[in-house]
Amino acid sequence: MTSALRALALAAALWPAIAVASDLRHQVLDFSDLSGWADDDHAAALAVFLETCPDMADPDWQALCALAQTGPEARTFFELFFRPVMISDGTPALFTGYFEPELRGALRPDARYRYPLYRMPPEARAANPWLTRHEILASDVMKGRGLEIAWVDDPVELFFLQIQGSGRIRLPDGRMIRVGYGGSNGHPYRSIGVELVRRGIYEAHQVSAEVIKSWVRRYPEEGEALLFHNPSYVFFRRIDQVPPERGPLGAMNRSVTAGRTVAVDPAHVTLGAPVWIEKEGAAPIRRLMVAQDTGSAIRGPQRADIFFGTGADAGRAAGRLRDPGRMVVLMPIQRAYATLMGQDP
Repeated sequence: MTSALRALALAAALWPAIAVASDLRHQVLDFSDLSGWADDDHAAALAVFLETCPDMADPDWQALCALAQTGPEARTFFELFFRPVMISDGTPALFTGYFEPELRGALRPDARYRYPLYRMPPEARAANPWLTRHEILASDVMKGRGLEIAWVDDPVELFFLQIQGSGRIRLPDGRMIRVGYGGSNGHPYRSIGVELVRRGIYEAHQVSAEVIKSWVRRYPEEGEALLFHNPSYVFFRRIDQVPPERGPLGAMNRSVTAGRTVAVDPAHVTLGAPVWIEKEGAAPIRRLMVAQDTGSAIRGPQRADIFFGTGADAGRAAGRLRDPGRMVVLMPIQRAYATLMGQDP
């Protein structure tokens, strides 16, 4: 540790451990307060941190990223140069999961592959909001314009691909193409799961992505109308620079890592920061992850979405996750204690 960091740590030890700013509460913890900290694979977390830390702009993060690239012992690195900070606003923590879907598709339509993924048309970029999902799909507004990226064989999977925002398309010859979020029609997302509960078809605890898919397929006409309940429509772009063995691109435009990437609210957690996850529930998680992604439903300092990987198995695991716990952000020492003083770090 440099003399400047030693002095900073000594000064920080004299400051109060808790601060309240507006509705937010910041509490600096010790690493001994983190349940399971000593048992984690810190080297795995450091490798993921290194994927995105070169893109972090602030000088304190840049200095730590440069140090991380020298090959330090991982646990020592985190314990020397970071402090765990619990950020809360009184709202209970909620952990959910997300994944990268894999759909079957083709680059040309035929009797099987009939449902297109579209690029965003220029008039949609100029209008906010543009047409609704129903108006787009029930009209010819997108047809004959060369906006199709690929065609898939299942409109229900395509709907959920739009919710996830990115995925892979497996072509008939075994090749893969990857697609990512390319914009939206500007209408707010409305949950069809919530709508099924409102109609009395399911109880809230029964609803999952697999349950919704099954219901839509059992009742095609009612299912199509249910999908139209969500007016939001997502357009895509091809992402050819990411090899198939790598994860999809997150909000930092770098590949995310299954089990080590978490989506957060960037209003409260710096993108690229390490975060300690203590997820409860049937399968508890105690693990150091990295905040490399965001999501439209991820709001608040204790809201997080864990990336589970690619494909159906990852989708089932992610879809089952809805658990309490807590998330603790690892901040550079100066930044951690600045939050206690009500200063902008």
